[in-house]
Amino acid sequence: DVSGELLVDIGSGPTLYQVMSGCEVFNKLILTDFLEVNRQELRCWLQNEGGCSLDWTPYLEHVCKLEGKRYERNIATNQPSAWKEKAGRLRHVISDILPVDVHCSQPLAPETLPLAGADCLVSCFCLESVSPDLPAFTRALGHIGKLLRPGGHLLLIGALGESYYFGGPGVRIPVVPLNEAQVCDSLKESGYTLIRLEVYTLPQDMQVGVDDVTGVFFAKAKKE
Repeated sequence: DVSGELLVDIGSGPTLYQVMSGCEVFNKLILTDFLEVNRQELRCWLQNEGGCSLDWTPYLEHVCKLEGKRYERNIATNQPSAWKEKAGRLRHVISDILPVDVHCSQPLAPETLPLAGADCLVSCFCLESVSPDLPAFTRALGHIGKLLRPGGHLLLIGALGESYYFGGPGVRIPVVPLNEAQVCDSLKESGYTLIRLEVYTLPQDMQVGVDDVTGVFFAKAKKE
């Protein structure tokens, strides 16, 4: 039930993993990030001229495997390999890479989206990482909701119990620590109806010292 014309990824960073399946069920995809250095990395991959800092081939291959046998059949033929087909599809549907500021009441520049709004928003590990406290996180949810059409979906992934992460050696970045109830309350307060919430608790061997995260939440919600 999550598909349509336009998918917008809020706070893409320099990454693509979060939209690799979305490109199969949406006709247009817009990537966004606050930092120009991240947007430039995305443009580098989109233009496919080499020089990218990150190799997305293993991720593309893994997502193709997760998505089922139709990709495996392609691999067994003389057709281009599955991950190359997906990379081509992803490049085809990405229509723009835009600056975004989730703390502005209008996160994207005016007239960058259709008047009706996006059919779906995706946001992964962004809002809690850029919000100084819980009220700011809740307001950011409300701000991005303005980009979504009524009845459109929000697919939100974030960290639980995280107060910091290291962005580099000695660069400690604060994060608003969230719990499950706070995520649910913030979504409701911001005008979303929660459809599904999954929580994944990190095992000890995945807590590697780059942050103090204890779990990850996956929320599917709909704009009221």
